[in-house]
Amino acid sequence: QVQLVESGGGLVQAGGSLRLSCAASGNILSIKAMGWYRQAPGKQRELVATITRGGQTNYADSVKGRFTISRATAMNTVYLQMSSLKSEDTAVYYCNAVRGIVKDNYWGQGTQVTVSS
Repeated sequence: QVQLVESGGGLVQAGGSLRLSCAASGNILSIKAMGWYRQAPGKQRELVATITRGGQTNYADSVKGRFTISRATAMNTVYLQMSSLKSEDTAVYYCNAVRGIVKDNYWGQGTQVTVSS
């Protein structure tokens, strides 16, 4: 099992920045990748960014050049640095971890990011 706890959400003006953190605990040695997803009201959850244990990253087109994902070497913490925020970035942001050969998925409880225009 893996437990994920997000922090760092809040209210920010358009053009501002926020940094999200996700702390992982439990069986973290077998985590293969971690990432951030978001869900806006009335919309489906969507991928924001992912990072593998080896450091490979993947971003949604909508955040490329504005968001940066990084992780601690031990894969016990993942960060999302968000810059040049837009109102359309408003959503609940969820941390995700993929573990093991069968790629079990784990989710945090989510943290609200609100961007005011």
